[in-house]
Amino acid sequence: MTVLLSTTAHDEEAAALAAVRAGDAAAFAALTERYRRPLQVHCYHMLGSVEDAEDLVQETLLRAWRARTTFEGRSLFRTWLYRIATNACLNTLERAPRRVLPQDIVPSAHGEPRASPTWNTEIPWLQPYPDYLLEPVAPTEAEPDALLVSRETIELAYLAALQHLPPRQRAILVLRDALGWSAKETATLLESSVASVNSALQRARETLRGRLPASRQDWTAPASAPTTEERDLLRRFMSAFERADSAALVALMREDARWAMPPAALWFDGRAAIAGLFEAFPLGWQGDLRMLASAANRQPAAAAYLRLHGESEFRLVSLNVLRVVDGAIAEVTTFGPPMVAAFHLPATL
Repeated sequence: MTVLLSTTAHDEEAAALAAVRAGDAAAFAALTERYRRPLQVHCYHMLGSVEDAEDLVQETLLRAWRARTTFEGRSLFRTWLYRIATNACLNTLERAPRRVLPQDIVPSAHGEPRASPTWNTEIPWLQPYPDYLLEPVAPTEAEPDALLVSRETIELAYLAALQHLPPRQRAILVLRDALGWSAKETATLLESSVASVNSALQRARETLRGRLPASRQDWTAPASAPTTEERDLLRRFMSAFERADSAALVALMREDARWAMPPAALWFDGRAAIAGLFEAFPLGWQGDLRMLASAANRQPAAAAYLRLHGESEFRLVSLNVLRVVDGAIAEVTTFGPPMVAAFHLPATL
């Protein structure tokens, strides 16, 4: 991954690194803080968890501080940080189960939902990623690598497919396809050969193709945000919820649409099955609904709030992330409140 620095930027980094090697903690904090968000996205790719990614970034910066005198400047400082982060993630994955969605672990409900599906917060569920964390917070912050934060490599379908790769294959695919590292750079990080890296990358891409939705594999250019068409569809989705119009909601779905509901091990396969769900439990059967627009994994999303019959407040009950194909909803993943703390959604309306 070749990155050209301006003379000014090169001089600034050289001065900061000299201060870091001298043990200047303030200089180190200033130098590393600008890479925090890009590193967190990278760790999220590897781990599928916002919380774990935050923890691993902290561990990465701590490891970098302890090893600061060993950095000789033969690579960019950010490259060095990515190497530390990748190895920290690989160490974590050696003892952590892969992140899953309901469709990974149970058969579809076939339109026969239970009245109260059991939430299982002990299962290592794949978590959604807030779009605001994909953007730099200040002009001095490092720009995340374009592919790292494009929808092509951050969408939930891609993250779910990544979880089926062995850790080293996952690392190789993320480094090569999301970060744009060369085979040589990747091999150096993993202490492997270029031939081994290329072979593992080929296997990883084949596995990924088998796990991604067919329509997802047709993309040719990465998108950076929901499109106007997707935002309009989100508005209609939200309106149907608030009107408690189950028929209008189902009409927005493709025939092969899916709806999953973590942390309940529950999902529905096909528009007919989804219609069966809402025939058994119509929208609004528990009370009034309000929706709040959001965005996750570069996809349109909406937080749902429920005011139970007889109560005065609307309480957060879920975050619904939509995957849209050809103007219709292909997939909805409804995450319960424990899984969306990073979105900082208001608890009540």
